[in-house]
Amino acid sequence: MKLAAVGDNCMDVYDEIGEAYPGGNPVNVAVYFVRLGGCASYTGAVGTDQYGRLMADAVSAKGVDTSHIHFSKGNTAITHVELIDGERIFGDYDEGVLADFKLSAEDLEFLCQHDLVVSGLWGKVENDLEAIRKRGVKVAFDAATRPDDAASITAIPHVNYLFFATDDGETEQLREKMKEIYRKGPELVIATLGEKGSIVFNGNEFERFGIVPCNVVDTMGAGDSYIAGFLKGILEGKAIKECMEMGASNSSITLEYRGAW
Repeated sequence: MKLAAVGDNCMDVYDEIGEAYPGGNPVNVAVYFVRLGGCASYTGAVGTDQYGRLMADAVSAKGVDTSHIHFSKGNTAITHVELIDGERIFGDYDEGVLADFKLSAEDLEFLCQHDLVVSGLWGKVENDLEAIRKRGVKVAFDAATRPDDAASITAIPHVNYLFFATDDGETEQLREKMKEIYRKGPELVIATLGEKGSIVFNGNEFERFGIVPCNVVDTMGAGDSYIAGFLKGILEGKAIKECMEMGASNSSITLEYRGAW
């Protein structure tokens, strides 16, 4: 059971407390997947600055295969973060060397040796997902809060599992949006609703699951933790509701400490 995470990474810099943590959507999913006992790799680009080596070493120390992290001349991506009452508020973002990130033929071959490939809105691999899925590898994509962005629209027809997030709770508008996305190709459409839990549409019905109560310190990485737990359940052949519970349980662990991991 091998998961390949591919795309963006960034250092989450908390300026007020003078601390910086490695993170980024696919990176986080890989780390959390390994935390759950799975096997994962991360493919992406970091800079030749101090943060690049820190990122690669930190990810590797978590047990993730980093053989396909590329060091490109320039700066590693940085997101400035402010923490207010446990909620992360994102400030300026410097994409750094990720601005020019592209998968090589060898990268694609490596990814296709896994059971499932996961990326997201800022991963810059949306145009490669069709080729990966045609190789018989399952594909997951995190559209964040923007399923209508160009990258999401490109990715959606070529993914098995489409994730996105909203703070509005379950509404008729949300259900219609999930049906619309489903008609474009995914097997499952999963919406995470923050403290209201999550909802999944499988083409026939909606399934719902709440949260696992915990002491919230920092919400950084909570959604990525859910994705990792959910996908581990999928690869283990569990029912949708069990996958949702695994996602929620994994999120509750991450919520109780500062930083993504």
